[in-house]
Amino acid sequence: MLLQRNFLSLALAAGVMSLASCTKGGGDFAKTPSGIEYKVFKNEGGKYSGREVAATGDETYKSRLGKILALNVEYRTYKDSILFNSRKQQGLPMRIELQDVKVKGGIEEAIAMLQPGDSAIFRFNVDTIFAKSFKQPVPPFMKPKAGKDAKAEPAFMTMYVKADKLQTREEATADQQKQMEEQQKKMMAYAEEQIKKDDVILQDYIKKNNLTAKKDPSGIYYVVTKPGTGAAPKQGQTVSVLYKGSLLDGKVFDSSEKMGNKPIEFPLGVGQVIPGWDKGIALLNKGTKATLLIPSSLAYGQRGAGQDIPADAPLRFDVELVDVK
Repeated sequence: MLLQRNFLSLALAAGVMSLASCTKGGGDFAKTPSGIEYKVFKNEGGKYSGREVAATGDETYKSRLGKILALNVEYRTYKDSILFNSRKQQGLPMRIELQDVKVKGGIEEAIAMLQPGDSAIFRFNVDTIFAKSFKQPVPPFMKPKAGKDAKAEPAFMTMYVKADKLQTREEATADQQKQMEEQQKKMMAYAEEQIKKDDVILQDYIKKNNLTAKKDPSGIYYVVTKPGTGAAPKQGQTVSVLYKGSLLDGKVFDSSEKMGNKPIEFPLGVGQVIPGWDKGIALLNKGTKATLLIPSSLAYGQRGAGQDIPADAPLRFDVELVDVK
């Protein structure tokens, strides 16, 4: 949970969720010779209507080769649980250079079926999509378990897509830079307001739990429960840390115990962990045990992390700085 991770690298925008709700169960899926099930919709005056795609693919695709397409995407498991929602997790659409389709049956072929402005639902067999598009084994939770007297049914991954702008490389680069700058400004303004709210929550938590805490200028509170005798780590040094992470209600979401009681190692101050760890661990001496109370803006912010860490959640980490290298 601590390391910054990119799971699946496509993006989500507002139209996808409305598409998912209004088309779910409506009409039959068509199917490509490679096995992709699909429904493609064109947007006419704000209303979606079905668009037929030839079995051999979209004949106009060749005219778009070399251009950059902005995609807004959501992935769901066979249980219809959201696997990836990058409007919340990334905030920006993914931009893909359109090329000749070399692999059939994967995301590459599905994207080639879309024209700018289209929305679509694709269903992929998980064994096929992970082998062809993700080049990795299928995670166990993506496949149903077989019953005692029957084999498991084939599992599918569903992808909801909205094809947005088609641009040249220069246009896409400029547009992406502008969006990133706008997003950064919004995130900074949001964080400034949220850290004030978090500070009230953390002070209340400290009072209710009778903690004697110090406050770092960054907004982190820390309680040294066992002082260390070694040196404090410096930026760039590799630190080894035992930890337990929990929400303020006590729910544990991650710990060294889950990893076989092995400490996590990372270079300090280079962004490989959440900012609250880079700042908080730097306050400790080697051998120190402490509690770090981290405001959400220095943790996982307004997006949260998976199903365990909600948006805008201040976090508690009980840590031990085992070693500094």
